[in-house]
This record gives sequence, structure tokens and C-alpha cells, in this order.
Amino acid sequence: MFNNATTIVKNIIIINVIVFLGQGAFPEMEFWCMGHYPISPDFRPWQIVTHMFMHGGFTHLLFNMFALFVFGSALERAWGPKRFLTYYLLCGIGAFFLYQFTIGLDIYNQIGTFNPGRDLGWVLGASGSVFGLLLGFGMLFPNTQLMLLFPPIPIKAKYFVIGYGVIELLMAFRNSSGDNVAHFAHLGGMLIGYILIKKWQGNRKTFY
Repeated sequence: MFNNATTIVKNIIIINVIVFLGQGAFPEMEFWCMGHYPISPDFRPWQIVTHMFMHGGFTHLLFNMFALFVFGSALERAWGPKRFLTYYLLCGIGAFFLYQFTIGLDIYNQIGTFNPGRDLGWVLGASGSVFGLLLGFGMLFPNTQLMLLFPPIPIKAKYFVIGYGVIELLMAFRNSSGDNVAHFAHLGGMLIGYILIKKWQGNRKTFY
């Protein structure tokens, strides 16, 4: 199955697996490569990119890479390697900034300053980019049938994306911090993906 992956998708998966193994071998690597709150003394500029190649566990990695394989390969075939990689990275970067912006607003509302003097907003994982891919797949292939796992029924991609987006939005504003999921990062990836696709749309808007 891996042989069916497109070039950029395959390379991103390989990099993520190597980095995940590196996290296990060098624990301090995670601290310096995850995305810290920008005003935090632990923040470094490279974390804007490196955070999207880090993962919090094997399941986190597995689900993100599976989604990358399924949705990313279709988009890379449609756009080509260069545009696909640009899209993937920008969705991840956008996810980082939207998440950190919401963290900053939350801090300001609580203590009246954007700088709490400590790190509160670290994030890691490819989920922001992956949600951008999900949004992109729904926009380019809106009528493609996807099979849900629970319940096992088919659903068109456009409805799946809308449903998932609504769930993420509700979870984000519910302020469910206990689930350890950066819902606003997911929404940030989808938002940047939407903006990019609208900007790029030309002769072909959808494929099916």
C-alpha cells in the first residue's frame, strides 16, 4: 500500500517516522522542536515548522500518517509536488499561529497580559496540516464517497468535511482543554487550506 503513495507524501511519512524514533532516542529533542508559545523563553523560530513533524505517541502518529496517505496522495496528484508541499507546510504553519493566538487571548482574558512569564501553549503534531488536507480533499473531490468506520456507512467527502469542521468548532469553543487536543490548530489548518484553494482555483474547481 505504501508504494501507492505519491513522492512528497511518502517522504513526509518517512521523515515523521524518523523524527518519532528520534524523540524516543533523544527525549530533549521533543522539547526543543515542539511549538512553544511565541513569547515563552522556550520558543525558537524553527519550532514554527518542526512542531508539525513531532508526535505525542504512536497512535497520534499512526492516524495522522494514515490520513496524510489517503487524502494527501490524491491532492498531490491533482496539484503536483511543489504546490502540494507548499499547501501542506502553510496549513501547518497557519495551524500553529491560530492556536497560539487563541492561547494568547485566553491568557490576556485571565491575567490582562499576553505574557504570563511561563510557557502555556506548546503544540506538536501534523494534525493542522492533515486537517488542511481533509478540507482540500472535500473541496476538490466533494462528491467522492468515503466510508465511515462508526457507523460503517458511505458519506460524500463534502459532508464529511463539514461535519468534522463543525465538531472541531464546537469542541474548540467548549474549551475542552482536558482532552489534550489543539482544536483551534485543526481549525487553523482548515482555514489556511480554504484560503489557499480559493486563491489557486482557476480552470478546474472540482474533480468529482
